[in-house]
Amino acid sequence: MESNLLKNDIVTTVIEDMSENGEGIGKVDGYTLFIKDAIVGDRAEVKIIKVKKSYGYARLVKLLVPSPDRVVPVCPAAVPCGGCQLQAMSYEAQLKFKENKVKSHLERIGGFTDVQVRPVIGMEDSFHYRNKAQFPVTQDKEGNIRMGFYAGRTHSVIETPHCYIGHPVNDRILALVKEYMRREGIRPYDETLHKGLVRHILIRRAAATGQLMVCLVINGRKLPAADGLVRSLFEMEGMTTVGFNVNMERTNVILGEKTMILRGPGYITDRIGDISFHISPQSFFQVNPVQTEKLYGKVLEFAGLKGQETVWDLYCGIGTISLFLARKAKKVYGVEIVPQAIENARENAKLNQIGNAEFFVGKAEEVLPEWYEREKTYADVIVVDPPRKGCAKSLLDTIVRMNPKRLVYVSCNSSTLARDLNYLCREGFALEKVQPVDMFAMTVGVECVAALSGGKSAEHDIIEVDE
Repeated sequence: MESNLLKNDIVTTVIEDMSENGEGIGKVDGYTLFIKDAIVGDRAEVKIIKVKKSYGYARLVKLLVPSPDRVVPVCPAAVPCGGCQLQAMSYEAQLKFKENKVKSHLERIGGFTDVQVRPVIGMEDSFHYRNKAQFPVTQDKEGNIRMGFYAGRTHSVIETPHCYIGHPVNDRILALVKEYMRREGIRPYDETLHKGLVRHILIRRAAATGQLMVCLVINGRKLPAADGLVRSLFEMEGMTTVGFNVNMERTNVILGEKTMILRGPGYITDRIGDISFHISPQSFFQVNPVQTEKLYGKVLEFAGLKGQETVWDLYCGIGTISLFLARKAKKVYGVEIVPQAIENARENAKLNQIGNAEFFVGKAEEVLPEWYEREKTYADVIVVDPPRKGCAKSLLDTIVRMNPKRLVYVSCNSSTLARDLNYLCREGFALEKVQPVDMFAMTVGVECVAALSGGKSAEHDIIEVDE
């Protein structure tokens, strides 16, 4: 509904719900407001910052009555930083928020009314879990180097002494890089002028081995006086690989295509369960090792392998899920668009002495349809783990035509998951259960594993959605 509210008005509201992005939702005379840093149960004064026809945006000014689920954020930069949207909410409430978010998407977008969404598998320690961090580098008006994270919906860097969802070792690495840049007179990248050298600092840490990797993303082809930086970094326990990545494009994409290794093998080695993985700077690897083992355990459970199955693992990355499946299947085929990731996948198969996994470079939506048309490829089980945008329709069509006995869909975006499940179930699959896993505590993100069976047996209430 329309409102008489104006920008900069201060009003009082009770937060009744939360958006999927973590904003509190309140109403004033029936007019909906999305309010950053507010959570369900808060009664607060808020300031209008944007007014649209049927809804508006506001910011929290004063808490009048805090929600029973409200806690004091651990991080002093939790409000301005865009990294953690839910630090003001108790962890138990975060898990319930994520479960409701998945259910809402399945009902509203997918049209499912009877699907079993299990309670979210939570974390024992909801801080310091990330094994990867990418820190933008910039400078302030006084010319001081700043490293941190972008403030919400901006490219303004918030510098904090410590990130509470990252590993503490990151702090020391950032300090060494900053010291090197000051010493050598190396300037941060200015995205407006497209000048300056250092754009981002990528840090990866292997949880099982403690190995460390540092990769500077630069607007150039050479890193000046790199020997001194490399020496100082390799004085740290666990340092294994140091390099730089070349990105000279005007883009928000962090990594360029070319990576140069200054010292080390070019990868770190980590383990999930009893399977080891080589991880390069550009490899996709789940950021939460403890929860990843739980996630992959659910993938195996839902795949229901008995030892004689042919499995296709689509969007396989460096072969993490593929190699877990290969231990229980007759044959696994993995498909991934990134050549370096497939190189890693093949190396990882050899590293673990797994001989029944084969990997192909290419788009899943092209490779699988081509194989099906040419070879009439069969699969007992198909596993998909697509990016946030979900699966291409051409891939879903091929999966429908192949009609595997079981389909396991892993997703980091429950809205596109719901859309794709809707399409698959309209074409004959039956959605049996969905298991959310909290891979990203303190943030709005949630991972899901969905189990489907093939055949024309679906009996869900399905709605039509836009493709």
